[in-house]
Parts: sequence; C-alpha cells; structure tokens
Amino acid sequence: QVQLVESGGGLVQAGGSLRLSCAASGRTISSYSMGWFRQAPGKEREFVAAISWTGGSTNYADSVKGRFTISRDNAKNTVYLQMNSLKPEDTAVYYCAAPRLRYVVMSTTPSVDRSWGQGTQVTVSS
Repeated sequence: QVQLVESGGGLVQAGGSLRLSCAASGRTISSYSMGWFRQAPGKEREFVAAISWTGGSTNYADSVKGRFTISRDNAKNTVYLQMNSLKPEDTAVYYCAAPRLRYVVMSTTPSVDRSWGQGTQVTVSS
C-alpha cells in the first residue's frame, strides 16, 4: 500500500503560481502512472492531470490545459503539479492519486478505486 503526502498548497492571488508536490512512500512509484484531482466546496472531485510511469505521456483536463504542468522524479518518488496563471475557479483541495496496478493508464474517473493523499488546500483570491 502506497502512502501519498501532498504539500505546497496555499493562498495566492489570481495570476500567480504554486507548485504542488506529492511524496510517495511504501512502494516505488516508478511503475505506476500518477495523477492529480481536485475538489471544490460543494462540487464533486474532478480530474486535473495525469502522467505515465515513464513521464513520457501526460493528460490534462481542458480547464487547466496550457496553465498546469505535471511532472515526476522517480528517483525521489515524487510527483509535481506546477500551476501557473491561477484563477479563482482553481480554488479547491488538490489530491494526489495512484492506481492499484502497475503499468495502467490513470483513469480520469474520480470514483475508481485507487490510493489517495490527504489533500492540500489551494485558494486563489481575485
């Protein structure tokens, strides 16, 4: 069972940037795709970004395409989410996610069984 710990959230003005980190322990993530999801107050959890186990393939929600970048450092067992040009509608709790199986593409469906971190709050003020 992998443990995921997110960090890097905070309060930022619209147009600003934040970099989220997700540190994994309990297993190496080098054989697993990884992803980020978010949940705003009163809304369902939604997909944000995913990256393949090699880092060679990425996938983004349309709402963040061109502004967010997902990356990974398998040597550090860590995944990152660089968020630029932040908007108030990006305000949410951001969760790191890992699938149960190796070498599978990260599903964009939030309800799929997977490992989750505890989340980190991102607040963007207007």
